[in-house]
Amino acid sequence: MTVFIFLGSLLGSMALGIPIAYALLASGVALMWHLNLFDAQILAQNFIDGADSFPLLAVPFFMLAGEIMNVGGLSRRIVNFALALVGHVKGGLGYVVILAACLLSALSGSAVADAAALTALLLPMMIKAGHKRDVSGGLIAASGVIGPIIPPSIGFVIFGVTANVSISKLFIAGIVPGVMIGLALALTWWWVGRKETLALPERKTRAEVWAAARESLWALMLPVFILVGLRMGVFTPTEAAVVAAVYALFVANVVYRELPLRALFRIFVTAARTTAVVMFLVAAAMVSAWLITVANLPAQVVDLLRPLLDNQTLLLVAIMVLVMLVGTAMDMTPTILIMTPVLMPLIKAAGIDPIYFGVLFIINNSIGLITPPVGTVLNVVAGVGRMKLDEVTRGMLPFMAAQFAVMFLMIVFPQTVLAPLRWFY
Repeated sequence: MTVFIFLGSLLGSMALGIPIAYALLASGVALMWHLNLFDAQILAQNFIDGADSFPLLAVPFFMLAGEIMNVGGLSRRIVNFALALVGHVKGGLGYVVILAACLLSALSGSAVADAAALTALLLPMMIKAGHKRDVSGGLIAASGVIGPIIPPSIGFVIFGVTANVSISKLFIAGIVPGVMIGLALALTWWWVGRKETLALPERKTRAEVWAAARESLWALMLPVFILVGLRMGVFTPTEAAVVAAVYALFVANVVYRELPLRALFRIFVTAARTTAVVMFLVAAAMVSAWLITVANLPAQVVDLLRPLLDNQTLLLVAIMVLVMLVGTAMDMTPTILIMTPVLMPLIKAAGIDPIYFGVLFIINNSIGLITPPVGTVLNVVAGVGRMKLDEVTRGMLPFMAAQFAVMFLMIVFPQTVLAPLRWFY
């Protein structure tokens, strides 16, 4: 009955068109009434405490870093470097999208920011070169979701806070899976475009490649600073976000000199608005998370799936299929906030490494950003590229299938995630 009250109030509120944050609060109030615990002070206290978290300070700074990189020329130089490396091969612009997405993901950690930058910079070039419009948009959308997987990642920050696991270890564990997804996208792009007969651009000279590398060097050094700093214990993931924002501001303003001071206010406002949405969601979800714990819902879920506890692979497959279904109707952040408190006791009871599960969970939620009908990244690519949503969706499907295939491959071979983590720590 308790599960029905929670899900019924949450889904019913969403069906009425109530924003997810308010739907979470409504489900929390419904649970409080059901448990005879309603108290406005408890509600307010949990709401405030939900956003009062030092690790969550990483969210606004990573958001700010992403905005500065897009406006200040860092993203464009990354794309130019990728163009110089692989732009001349058959289907080269597609490989440029994938390579640039992997490099950008190591800078901002935001799928939306990366997808917007890639669409604005590369979609017109791909269409002009003769690539199909729907496939080009679909590849850019699928490449954009690498952002929350390769560190730094806002998704890992939110999951780490909610699940109470090491954010630094999540960052490191996400590197190899992110690269694997990039390789899977490259293989799929080759398969999709193998019959294309397009004129190839001229190969860049070695001098031009070195010039592009020098231009992008300042941007490329940022992920190195972050990973080395985390490994050496120089700063925490939250402090790494501050380093990223300050470094991006310095490079854009002093080195590249493409960020006029008058643009700073607009950048800060944009980052603040995005952060406010995320933090309000987090605060509202923490109210529901507290009531989920009080109502003992995790124990009920564990009892329901107890027959699968002895088979970790089968349990993970069942959970991932569930998350896939949820991802079609809900955005990444609320999915993490709602499902993590319910699933983590089950993961611990089954003896599954929480870092390993966290990586799989975030990969699944990232792919959910391109699953219709709610896919946020799909809408961003369609909006920035002035395309129809169904057009982007149609071109994205083979790439999404490849990403899901990699995810389920990681379930069968968990060492793809755990081995680099053991080497690093």
